[in-house]
Amino acid sequence: MRYRLGVDVGGTFTDILLIDEHSGRSYRAKTASTPHDQSIGVLAGLEKVCAEAGVEPAAIGEILHGTTVATNAVLEGKGARVGLVTTAGFRQVLQIARSYVPGGLAGWIIWPKPEPLAALEDTIEAVERIAADGSVVTPLDEDDLRRKLRGLRGVEALAVCLLHSYADDAHERRVAELAAEELPGVPVSISSAVLPEMREYERAITTVANAYVQPQVAGYVDNLAAKAAAGGVDGQLYVLRSDGGLASTAGAAESPVNLLLSGPAGGVTGAAWFAGQAGFPDFLTFDMGGTSTDVALVQGLRPRIGRETRVGDLVVRSASVDVRTVGAGGGSIAHVPPLTRALRVGPQSAGAVPGPAAYGRGGEEPTVTDANVVLGYLPARLAGGEIELDRERSRAAVARLAEAMGLPSAEAAAQGIVDIVNENMFGALRLVSVQQGYDPRDFALVAFGGAGPLHANALGRLTGAWPVIIPPSPGVLCAYGDATTSLRDEAARTYVRRFSQLTDTELKELLAELAETATRGLDAEVAEVGYQVDVRYHGQGFEIPITVGLDTGLEELGRLFDAEHERLFSFLLSNEHELVSARATVSGPRPNVRPVRLEPATADPEPVGRHEVWIDGGWTTAAEYDRATLRAGSVITGPAIVVEMDSTTLILPGHAARVHDSGCLLIRPLEA
Repeated sequence: MRYRLGVDVGGTFTDILLIDEHSGRSYRAKTASTPHDQSIGVLAGLEKVCAEAGVEPAAIGEILHGTTVATNAVLEGKGARVGLVTTAGFRQVLQIARSYVPGGLAGWIIWPKPEPLAALEDTIEAVERIAADGSVVTPLDEDDLRRKLRGLRGVEALAVCLLHSYADDAHERRVAELAAEELPGVPVSISSAVLPEMREYERAITTVANAYVQPQVAGYVDNLAAKAAAGGVDGQLYVLRSDGGLASTAGAAESPVNLLLSGPAGGVTGAAWFAGQAGFPDFLTFDMGGTSTDVALVQGLRPRIGRETRVGDLVVRSASVDVRTVGAGGGSIAHVPPLTRALRVGPQSAGAVPGPAAYGRGGEEPTVTDANVVLGYLPARLAGGEIELDRERSRAAVARLAEAMGLPSAEAAAQGIVDIVNENMFGALRLVSVQQGYDPRDFALVAFGGAGPLHANALGRLTGAWPVIIPPSPGVLCAYGDATTSLRDEAARTYVRRFSQLTDTELKELLAELAETATRGLDAEVAEVGYQVDVRYHGQGFEIPITVGLDTGLEELGRLFDAEHERLFSFLLSNEHELVSARATVSGPRPNVRPVRLEPATADPEPVGRHEVWIDGGWTTAAEYDRATLRAGSVITGPAIVVEMDSTTLILPGHAARVHDSGCLLIRPLEA
């Protein structure tokens, strides 16, 4: 079994990438996503790519899968009915939350507060109490708890979050045992296993979110594994975590809260794979798909890992690649609100069904894809010929918008749509760069996704991030990231100590113990161990994560924290440093996938055609190139279009793309 299969399920397409580990050669396929049962689209793509490669499914050793099952369950409100067990007196922990209302005082009037994932009527209180130092203040009343658990019959999952369980989890473990007896078959999530860190609300909402998506994720993973096995695949199924690592099916089913940003994480991982080959370790990622655009910042080929994951209104405390998302994709619908009469693009999307008007599946609203069709940027067929574009439908949809806005032509309206969506995505890129204290001009820009390369050159002009890098197979790069990453697990612990109460030896022993705990959860040999500690000034209400080594001493840790605090906030305090939490992350070996190198070009690339495109307010002739025919060192000067099975790249006038031997297109201004 020499093949690895990367799978990424998006809102419009399911991307499949089959990699031969020995030669590095890859085969790709795109199929329409099947939101009602994602496994149908996955299996259809598997059969399609195996037929193209001429291999049997039995040759696949591993399926590496980025999934949106957990994400969709939260966004669509279709998770499990969750029961919650809290310490007596803390039943309304989810309702009180952090008492945060967006928009200041006006928020109380116009902000509809989201409903908690566990209803108050499904929340019970356990008579017990553990102190912050782990001592038992009130023993657990088991008889009272049994009676209350019997009143929860009908819940589909149970979350347990008791006060200070991070210091001693004995009561939570006992509650789980009693729940197994009183509520047989109901999965139980305990906070000391999901998030063994202080701050009760964050621990509670994360544990409840884990329980909320657990039945759906476990059912999907089991269903997909069974269908793949029935289809002849003997290899192991792994699921991509939000932090870019892989989890076993058992790990994914047990801690699905770690999968909430599974899809976007694969793209960042794949971008790092190709940016490293092209020689650009610092870059911004720009992943534009059918329904949304995801952006992230990467330094030294390592994505920034945040401690919070946000999906819609839900914010949980779990590790994830620091990805920001905006509702701007190829399927985003352009409209003119009656009150403002100003053009808006998104966040509503035409999705996979009915899709843009150009797809001919019943969509009538003008989308970003339709605008690109009207401007001449897209070829006649997409997804390897699976979708034939209907230019007349696109033009009719955009023309109706132009009429509503009083514009002279469909081209003017289409240009407005593209300009606005580019500005929306530029704003997202500023969130991960300028707002975090980084100048985007110090980074390259890696663009991928089905629609990303079409807008990448324009985003390079807006950000000043050069070169713009278009990896090979950009439309299935998320699947490439899934197939080229490794298993990962982590362990964390709250350990509040002022530096004067701590020694270098104690810190080292704490980190080593966490690494040992994380290693036990990894279903592979350990290839890399990383450490991170959360530090604050004594008296502060928040902390900053600092990456350290096993031998980092307290004096050096203080200097690292001061430097990061000053970078983020431009000032320092004289208060004593204080350790809050520590964590260790362990990773298995990277897969031995051999990168492909292009042969050097012996002549200038020959265009496969020429056609008119609308750029900067007028029509001009652009050359069209087939990316499969390009070789290392080839240079393409704009205006030009580079087409391939899964994406289309637009090179604007005044810019040129050079083909790197890794297969990446490097776009720069001509004067650069």
